[in-house]
Amino acid sequence: MLKSNIKKIMIAKGVTYKELEEKTGLSSQTITRARSHLISECRMSTLWSIAHALGVSVKDLFSE
Repeated sequence: MLKSNIKKIMIAKGVTYKELEEKTGLSSQTITRARSHLISECRMSTLWSIAHALGVSVKDLFSE
């Protein structure tokens, strides 16, 4: 099962939901889903957008 690291990365980088929404163009609902155990159901393009906005690689967004 994949575990999302997005919340941890957002906190470490001081990025808020609002900032991430603005940088990615994604809804807060999509970001919430990606920050939870539902990350495995996200599209690759969604994960790429979040990773790019946070300045990390897609694989940094989750762990097993």
